[in-house]
Amino acid sequence: MMNNKKIVRKVSKSHVNRNVVGRLLQISMAFVFLLFVGRFLYLSISKTIAGENISERVSNLYKRDEILKSVRGAIYDNSGNVIAEDSHSFTLYAILDKSSLDYKGKPMYVVDKKKTAEKLSTVIPLSEKKILKYLHPKHKAYQVEFGTAGSGISLATKKKIMAMHLPGIHFDETPSRLYPNGRFASHIIGIAQPFNDKKNHSINLIGTMGIEKYFNKVLSGKDGRRIALVDAGEYQLPGGQHSYKAPINGNNIYLTIDSQLQIYLENLLDAVQNKYKPKALTAIVEDVKTGKIMAASQRPTFDPATRKGLNDNWRNILVQDSYEPGSVFKILSITAAIQEGKYNPKEYYRSGSITFNGSTIHDWNYTGWGAIPFEQAFPRSSNVGMSILVNRLGRHTWRRYLDNYHIGKKTNITLPDENSGLINIHSQIDQAVTSFGQGINVNAMQMMQVYSALANSGQMLKPQLVEKIVSSSGKVIKRYKKIKVGKPVYSQETAQTTLKLMRDVVEKEYGTGMTYKIPGKSIAVKTGTAQIAGIHGGYLKGDRNYLFSVVGLTPADNPRYCIYITMKQPQIMSDPPETIMSLIFKPLINRVSVSSKVDMMDEQITIPSVKGQSREQAVRLLEKMGLYVETIGSGHKVEAQSILANTKVNPNSKIIIFTGGIIRCPNMKGWTIKQVTQFANISKVKVEVLGKGKVYKQSRIPRSILNRNSKVKVELR
Repeated sequence: MMNNKKIVRKVSKSHVNRNVVGRLLQISMAFVFLLFVGRFLYLSISKTIAGENISERVSNLYKRDEILKSVRGAIYDNSGNVIAEDSHSFTLYAILDKSSLDYKGKPMYVVDKKKTAEKLSTVIPLSEKKILKYLHPKHKAYQVEFGTAGSGISLATKKKIMAMHLPGIHFDETPSRLYPNGRFASHIIGIAQPFNDKKNHSINLIGTMGIEKYFNKVLSGKDGRRIALVDAGEYQLPGGQHSYKAPINGNNIYLTIDSQLQIYLENLLDAVQNKYKPKALTAIVEDVKTGKIMAASQRPTFDPATRKGLNDNWRNILVQDSYEPGSVFKILSITAAIQEGKYNPKEYYRSGSITFNGSTIHDWNYTGWGAIPFEQAFPRSSNVGMSILVNRLGRHTWRRYLDNYHIGKKTNITLPDENSGLINIHSQIDQAVTSFGQGINVNAMQMMQVYSALANSGQMLKPQLVEKIVSSSGKVIKRYKKIKVGKPVYSQETAQTTLKLMRDVVEKEYGTGMTYKIPGKSIAVKTGTAQIAGIHGGYLKGDRNYLFSVVGLTPADNPRYCIYITMKQPQIMSDPPETIMSLIFKPLINRVSVSSKVDMMDEQITIPSVKGQSREQAVRLLEKMGLYVETIGSGHKVEAQSILANTKVNPNSKIIIFTGGIIRCPNMKGWTIKQVTQFANISKVKVEVLGKGKVYKQSRIPRSILNRNSKVKVELR
């Protein structure tokens, strides 16, 4: 009986517990139900959640708002060759977090760090050790990048890395600018760099220097936009709301730069820079009949493609730096004196020194040349002679001429941040020293503007870098024409008299520019040597602490081309400054002289046979015909030529002649695939060609010795 009671009690207690649990579940479910009902009622009334409209939120789930990127305009040379154009680069990064898996469960992180570092070190400029350091960060990181070595990676390099199948290695794509010529008028062309537009959540290219900066608005396009409603499969809904605004690509700019001449100039500057180490070196070639700049560059410079040298060389010293020009400024002094009737060529004066209000001016050789006629003052570059002539003008007249020459005023050339220079004349001694280019500051383009008057009967022309602006559809928006600056500063007769004196600089035995004389060439020249102002006042001392310069015009009787070179403080003075600068000046004069003749040629050139001729005879004949000659070999007679005799070619075509003997690898930068093949055929050197376009990279250093077993790899783009 007692046992039965215990069983009844246990059953009764269990029944009660079940009832309690059931009640609690009912209450909980009712509460949850009421919570949902209340939430639905709230949402139906307020139609917002956390301050966000519900219908808009749902709509946005199926709404795709896409930015359609525009293309930045390209920059071309005067023949339509690409100098700068849009491209894409990649940034390399590695995921380290082991929780990163793809949808199949395969690792998206770096599995084998040593193998990864070993493989990557073969394609990016980082050692295996440094890559491993990146892959083992001091603090826990989801992913890491590889600094500058892992940014700006080309598509070709990306493909090489992808072919390695390295888990955890990924890429970010960013817009970039392609500069296929490397160091090529770098400070003039400038660079465009990616800029993160946070407002529109996109990355755009912005010009930060040179033409890229000055014409940033012209080159920049306008992004488009596409808005559409899609289903869960990302397909556009047929009845859904959508809008489309097409992107507008940027305009293209055609420059006055001649690519072949520019590349030639860059090579000449490199040779001088490498051997003599000047602190600064500039060169400009201009068609002074039109004001068009055909080539211009500076040292130090940088490579816009690799950014090498950029951090230390931002300044465009052709326009941003002003300097005391020295004796090349005497062109302004002599033209003013001739125009004002203060110059009598047969009148004598005492050279050596002259005193103005207690301050003495000396000639560059200090003692002078005794009593000499004024017709020798300019060719000898006499400071005393120029001081006397400018003193005869009077301060106000001389100042008026400086204003007419636009000294102290910007040329407004299409480059950013031009320096206007400075005129500082307060006394007779100030006036005297400005006559030979001291105590006055100019920029290089101001001087080119002044020199243009010699070719245009005293009328200055503005230096021009841009030929035309063309829309992406091919429509010419603006064509730049030659611009006259002010009124003629002097007459045709004054210009001719000055040009005659400039010829004396190279042709007379007492001229300072005999080093620049080229037999058979008609050249008008003026040399210059300017002291450099010290930071704390006064001028620097020492044979190297000068700004050396030369300006030349050709043909001398009716100038078409002007070349202006400056060289500041060469650190290695193993040759006189005139000899150093002639290494740039003479080849350029020869090259533009050929161009001058070619301009008058309407028909194609028929290639002669030069086999068996001496190297010198062949080069002279071919250059005279208007061809660019590349000589391969150390022999004395021509054994083969790249273009067969009686073949018709256009003026300015390149012909390669082979003379046997020691073969040195040429600088093939800018060569076409046809020219590379011609070189391989006549030299019998094996050449591997990769890509299309023009040569931008070669495996062998220029001037390195080759033999018949050598192999040269060239990359074109």
